[in-house]
Amino acid sequence: MLIDANLLLLAVDVSAPSHERAASWLTEQLNGDRRVGMPWESLTAFVRISTHPRASEHPLKPGEAWRFVTEWLATPTVWVPMPTERHADVLGGLVDKHNLTGNLIPDAHLAAMAIEHGLDVCSADTDFARFTEIRWRNPLAG
Repeated sequence: MLIDANLLLLAVDVSAPSHERAASWLTEQLNGDRRVGMPWESLTAFVRISTHPRASEHPLKPGEAWRFVTEWLATPTVWVPMPTERHADVLGGLVDKHNLTGNLIPDAHLAAMAIEHGLDVCSADTDFARFTEIRWRNPLAG
C-alpha cells in the first residue's frame, strides 16, 4: 500500500473529526505484516501542512512534525517507494489522459508510483477515484 498525506494528517490531528478512525487505522497498518509505503511526497506534505498556521488550527512545531516522520520511518513495515525509470512516462501518461492541472499533479505522482510498484493507494481524497489505472481505497469510508 501507498499512503497519502491526508491519512497521516488525520491520524495526528486530534481535532479532526475522523482522527480516532485514522489513528487507529494507521496504527493497525504500522503494526501489521504488510509493507506500508510512505513516499517522500506524502511525508513532506505532512510536515508542510501540519506546521502551516493557515492549514492547521493547532500547527505542530517543525521538530514535532519531523519526529512523527522519523518514528514512522523507523517502523519495520514502513518503506519509502521511489519513482522508477518509467516514472516520467507513467506520470506523463496520467497527466495527459486525465487532462490534469494544478493540485491534481501530486495525486498523479502518487498514482504513477502506485502503478510502478503495483500498490494500492490509501487516501481519504476522492480525487484518486479518477485514476482507473490504480486500486484506491479510503480506509475511513463507511
